[in-house]
Amino acid sequence: QVQLVESGGGLVQAGGSLRVSCAGSRRTFSSYSMGWFRQAPGKEREFVAAISWTGSNTLYTDSVKGRFTISRDNAKNTVYLQMNSLKPEDTAVYYCAAGPRFGEPTSNGADFGSWGQGTQVTVSS
Repeated sequence: QVQLVESGGGLVQAGGSLRVSCAGSRRTFSSYSMGWFRQAPGKEREFVAAISWTGSNTLYTDSVKGRFTISRDNAKNTVYLQMNSLKPEDTAVYYCAAGPRFGEPTSNGADFGSWGQGTQVTVSS
């Protein structure tokens, strides 16, 4: 298991940008595929983006393609989610999660074993 801590959430106007970060606690962080999920009030948690352990492959849900970018810096044990052209419907608590070791990106939440505590992103109209 790896401990994960998100940061960088906040309030932004529609059309604006925000970057959230997720720092991992273990030296083995670089071997985990990583993902971002979000949960809006009254809704189920949904997949947003994922990245392979090498960083070479990524996966996005359709609603964020072209607007969000997931990346990682394994030297810093950190994964990022750059969010551009934000919309009010992007408002949610954003969670990072560690997926399979040496794995490719996956959208299946059941594949992720460690989760952060979440960071709130609010987009005003």
